[in-house]
Amino acid sequence: MAETTLTGSTVAEVLAELAAMEDPKAREVNRRHGDDHGVNLSSLRALAKRLKTQQELARQLWETADSSARLLAILICRPKAFASEELDIMLREARTPKVHDWLVNYVVRKNPHSEALRLAWSADPDPVVASAGWALTTERVARKPEGLDLAGLLDVIEAEMRNAPDRLQWAMNHCLAQIGIEHAEHRARAIGIGERLEVLKDYPTSPGCTSPFAPIWINEMVRRQHGQ
Repeated sequence: MAETTLTGSTVAEVLAELAAMEDPKAREVNRRHGDDHGVNLSSLRALAKRLKTQQELARQLWETADSSARLLAILICRPKAFASEELDIMLREARTPKVHDWLVNYVVRKNPHSEALRLAWSADPDPVVASAGWALTTERVARKPEGLDLAGLLDVIEAEMRNAPDRLQWAMNHCLAQIGIEHAEHRARAIGIGERLEVLKDYPTSPGCTSPFAPIWINEMVRRQHGQ
């Protein structure tokens, strides 16, 4: 396979192409969200489509520590090829929101170790790592809730969400909303928790977008489901 003959120059060529795609305006917009890359994501996806899946190149790009290179690595890697220890190290290295989110959603979710990592990360003292565990839990709430203690999750959210650091608070709030949206038997309690804690109640929301404030979010998504 081609990936077995990749050299450092191949990585250098990819990095040069990424540098040529740099857009100062995109970098400034991304900076406001805590990210540090300036590549248009549609262009990045087009490059990934041309490169196709190349696991070794993906690993080499990740090792550069450049955020654009890491986003590209996520798109061209083979998610099931990573050991759990590798993914744990990668997550702790992924400090910007976009790299963190893509790694969790595009790689970890598809990896056979995702459940073990979900459990380990949810209890991690690092709030950014813990937020990844909560993101994986939210995905299970929606797609595979069997075996989850939903009432227990609500207990933790009720006790900890208000004072959680931003990234962890956001992830917990998403889980709270997902429980309320997907599980009617817990909906009233989820809405009640959101109303009492008032987390993200005043979050600025663009016209046509749904507020992340859990009671509004839950009621709007349930309304849409029933409306359809």
